[in-house]
Amino acid sequence: MISFDWTAVMSGLAVGSVVGTVFFVGLAFGIRLALRTQNPIRILTFSVVLRIAALLGIGWIVLGQGGPWAAFGYGAAFFVVRFIVTTFARIGSLVGDAS
Repeated sequence: MISFDWTAVMSGLAVGSVVGTVFFVGLAFGIRLALRTQNPIRILTFSVVLRIAALLGIGWIVLGQGGPWAAFGYGAAFFVVRFIVTTFARIGSLVGDAS
């Protein structure tokens, strides 16, 4: 039977939640900043490179420190945060259309 390390999963979930939140806050900030500039491609490219590098780099550290169960928690937390953020964005766009 495979041993399941709950401590590693929980630490991965905690780090993944924070990193996922920062990732999507950075996305929102980058888009708002890019829409105000003459050259949005440069801002968006810098934003995506920075966010993806941070996401993967921290994920690599989580994997190295906590093993595969921590990496599983990290990835799962990112997708949960993504689901929450996109749900709120859809609700916000629906509310914005209704007014």
